[in-house]
Amino acid sequence: MAKELSDKDFLEYIVKSLVDHPDDVKIDRKVDEMGVLLSLKVNSEDMGQIIGKAGSTARSIRSLVRIVGLKNHARVNLKIEEPEGASRARGARKSPAGASELEELKL
Repeated sequence: MAKELSDKDFLEYIVKSLVDHPDDVKIDRKVDEMGVLLSLKVNSEDMGQIIGKAGSTARSIRSLVRIVGLKNHARVNLKIEEPEGASRARGARKSPAGASELEELKL
């Protein structure tokens, strides 16, 4: 049984070591025909530490989790869930803050 949970335990150890609010770390593990899906939720203040500069930390965590999965003969994927109320820089590009003011200027 411990072998099945090792990917989740490994992810939990890594993430809790990186964040400022380790008690807010929640990991959900689902298994289906595609493999194992680990869904990670962290405090909104910790998202930057998990994602890293240009997503480098998230990519590294995903690679490590996949390696643990391969060792246990499972395909493991990681989904990092965005906390409620969090704002993303990418979302701002889709609808810029000053879009309505810009439209008024065009008139």
